Amino acid sequence: MRKRTLIATGVMAVLMSATTTVAMAKDKMTLYCSAQDDWCQLMVNGFEEATGIDVAMTRKSSGETFAQLKAEASNPKGDVWWGGTGDPHLQAAEEGLTEPYVSGMRDQLNDWAISQATSAGDKTIGIYSGALGYGYNTDLLAANNLPEPTCWQDLVKPEYKGHVQMANPNSSGTAYTTLATIVQLFGEDEGFEFMKGLHKNINQYTKSGSAPIKAAARGESTIGIVFMHDAVKQAVAGFPIKVVAPCEGTGYEIGSMSIVKDSRNPESAKKFYDWALSAEAQTLALQVNAFQVPSNKGSETSPSAPDLASIKLIDYDFAKYGSSDERKRLLKKWDDDVSVLPQ
Repeated sequence: MRKRTLIATGVMAVLMSATTTVAMAKDKMTLYCSAQDDWCQLMVNGFEEATGIDVAMTRKSSGETFAQLKAEASNPKGDVWWGGTGDPHLQAAEEGLTEPYVSGMRDQLNDWAISQATSAGDKTIGIYSGALGYGYNTDLLAANNLPEPTCWQDLVKPEYKGHVQMANPNSSGTAYTTLATIVQLFGEDEGFEFMKGLHKNINQYTKSGSAPIKAAARGESTIGIVFMHDAVKQAVAGFPIKVVAPCEGTGYEIGSMSIVKDSRNPESAKKFYDWALSAEAQTLALQVNAFQVPSNKGSETSPSAPDLASIKLIDYDFAKYGSSDERKRLLKKWDDDVSVLPQ
């Protein structure tokens, strides 16, 4: 009898252990983050504190994360992709790498955030918005006796040779938005002539979209093509950076969030999704000087954030330039016609 009791007790312990293990597995998730490093970590800490769910976070640019989702499609390792430009999120939705989810928080969001969701069959949603532009180091500009640039076309002038930095559009959502913006702004033929002229002045193509303005802030480069909020962040931090909204007009991003298809922790993923759309979660951005415009209408926005209403924005075609085929075509043309040219 004692032997049977011991066996039964052992079996019960194993079952309880297995149940505990399963429960613990549900209380974790993996986050792929494509925003700035400190904001990514703040979101992780905030969510863990709010829910008790453990988060493993990887920070990569949006282009790199999109490539990772494709590579992991047969065995997904991530649960949520948060942040980064919306175009790769739309492409991931089109290629079946993410799955639809309709959050109960949607009635609190701006129309542009909902439009992003609608265009992707609810496989992504807008979490913030920001206009494209550039910033320059005023000290370096003066030291090199360069005129102040105010337009896109200024950046292809010979005097700026070696003074401009931008990211590679294959790895960076910011740079892909730049390429798509120039094509929409000037037309494809003239747009690619612009990119060829710009290429002559580029000192480095970086992986990350925000890296060029960080280099300008450190005095390693004069001009960085970035989203304007990234340039504002450096200026607010005390660096000699002036932010430019190009005179011809410019494109913009709808930073997005998506749930990975067949994710390992779907319930935790949905909890993060809902929490990240709340006014409280989006207001956290102020703690790390993230100057994007939040999608939740109840969120606080920094007075230093670029005023989108005062910027000449193009009617950016997210449906076209967020499609997988168009992205592949534009990137191949950039690779074939621009990146191979001498500098």
